[in-house]
Amino acid sequence: MPKVVQTAGRERLGEFAPDFARYNDDVLFGEVWSDDTLDLKTRSIITVVTFMGRGLMDSSLKYHLMNAKKNGVSKQEIAAIITHAGFYTGWPTAWAVFNMAKEVWVDEPATDAPAADNGKEAYQQTIFFPVGEPNPYGKFFDGQSYLAPVCGEPFPIHNVTFEPGCRNHWHVHHADKGGGQLLIAVGGRGYYQEWGKEPVEMTPGTVIEIPEGAKHWHGAAPDSWFSHLAFEIPGENASNEWLEPVDPEAYAQLK
Repeated sequence: MPKVVQTAGRERLGEFAPDFARYNDDVLFGEVWSDDTLDLKTRSIITVVTFMGRGLMDSSLKYHLMNAKKNGVSKQEIAAIITHAGFYTGWPTAWAVFNMAKEVWVDEPATDAPAADNGKEAYQQTIFFPVGEPNPYGKFFDGQSYLAPVCGEPFPIHNVTFEPGCRNHWHVHHADKGGGQLLIAVGGRGYYQEWGKEPVEMTPGTVIEIPEGAKHWHGAAPDSWFSHLAFEIPGENASNEWLEPVDPEAYAQLK
């Protein structure tokens, strides 16, 4: 592995704190970062997570996010890393890091997307998490949906994206103990409804806690794409029961 060359210490603190500058450039980067026991990608991930844990949200974190991208951390990987670490560092911290990471992993809008794309690529530019591939559970949805895994531990998290007008059927999350689901909206606009209650509008940042045994549905607004993270809450003998489609007339009344 090539030696990491760092000059920021001497450039910024060379005259004011020459010893600290030398420790930063020659020891931290010249020796620790250059030790081939761990590859640079792994070191970048460790550093970003450590900064998150300490709540350090200054330009140094931005540098290490840029370094992580340069060392091979993909947009999908950093999304999973920040999501996972957010459970331990705090949700506001995760949001702050996501806002910074979006500036680093920014993608140029597609200029030659095929007409048949139906807006998927354009919508992808508005959210951080990947839209993913056509949902394998599509038979339980009215309209087109997409599924993208975010992480598998400590429990599965997926980003579910709905094209405008798409919604899933009424369904119930069962479990002998524990169970249920948590939804966090991350893009567009959609709705969640429990049986016997009024629909709840969901926009980025909306959190919905779905108790075990509650009959419900969720999906996009009629005129908007929509994405939410779906957190499967661990439970004993957990299962999912799919029921009837949402009444089209009732859905059409949503704004």
